[in-house]
Amino acid sequence: MKLSKIRAAVALTAVAAMTVGVAACGSSSASGSSENDKTINFWDPYPQHKAGSDWDKLVQSCAPDGYTLKRQGVATADLINNLTTAVKADNAPDVAIIDNPSMPSAVDAGLITDVKDAGVNTDGFDENIEGPGVVDGTQYGVAFGTNALGLYYNPQVLEKAGVDISSIKDWDSLNEAIKKVVDSGAKGITFSGITGEEGVFQFEPWFWGANGDLSKPESQAAKDAQDLLAGWVKNGWAPKSVATDNQSASWDLFLTGEYGFAENGSWQAAAAQEKGFKSIPIPAKDGGVSNVPTGGEFATLPFHKKANADKTKAAANVINCLTSDDNLVKTNETLGYLAAKKDVRAKQVAENPLWEPWVDSVEKAEGRTTKVGLKYEDISATLSKNLQAALNS
Repeated sequence: MKLSKIRAAVALTAVAAMTVGVAACGSSSASGSSENDKTINFWDPYPQHKAGSDWDKLVQSCAPDGYTLKRQGVATADLINNLTTAVKADNAPDVAIIDNPSMPSAVDAGLITDVKDAGVNTDGFDENIEGPGVVDGTQYGVAFGTNALGLYYNPQVLEKAGVDISSIKDWDSLNEAIKKVVDSGAKGITFSGITGEEGVFQFEPWFWGANGDLSKPESQAAKDAQDLLAGWVKNGWAPKSVATDNQSASWDLFLTGEYGFAENGSWQAAAAQEKGFKSIPIPAKDGGVSNVPTGGEFATLPFHKKANADKTKAAANVINCLTSDDNLVKTNETLGYLAAKKDVRAKQVAENPLWEPWVDSVEKAEGRTTKVGLKYEDISATLSKNLQAALNS
């Protein structure tokens, strides 16, 4: 969607009466005030990073000369709704960090603008990670980096079961390993199959590992992946609770030390290391590394009807600061992501070997919306419905 269309779309839906509601969740002064002209309002979906945290300090350090930066953490589930209200009232933040599956919807609703045109440096970033931020050839956001899904394992459990982790090359060898673990008296594998996008996120590596195509959510590949995961439950290798477990709940089960394997994210890597757990990439059905969905968020510039060119440039420079080569490692380490630039990622891995097992997965990762755009919402709903039916059959 071009900027002129965005302006038209937002103008048609602007509701001045919403201004009061926005004050509770965003900027406190009207966009035309002199105070607000020198304040960069910055929203992110990290309310867990409180004022004074490492993330908060890093963001604050990127305030341009002459500007004050006001950061607000907003829960992921609320951010798009709050941003929609703020854009309609022309009281939007100057920078908003948006979850990557929400990018096409944010563009379609006219909430965000062309970051490249505004002066954000988009050179050198990995196309696969940045894919969800590009809609109809226009880049509406920049991803700092990404998280990824992998297959964690408990070396003590596997050793007792006589499982050599290097033997796991495909689904058949993974199933053989899980069976050995269960036969040894331990528990098999945990994962999240909860209804909605969180469960779909964990399903997609298996779907793509069977050569699945998101444009065909009810293909044989989808059935093969459903049968694999549902088979673990039917065999007693995975707990029945996977149908309702989110990623945190399934990880808590793995932390008991009773399970051999767990599908979970790179954001758990530090906690896993403390426990002595390790990880490998998720295997594809017939061998090799399965593609996984890119995780993480995009730094965007929300739409303002009363645009201030100097302030827009300043907001763009905040993003440039956070994504500069000097800061990109720090930004990703603070958030627990791998950098979206190959050379910077290599530096990050060299400085923190914790990330080395995740490099292959990140470099093969796919954006969930990159190829299907707005259709992803319906596709995800279909995948979720069918997975739930399989897990509960």
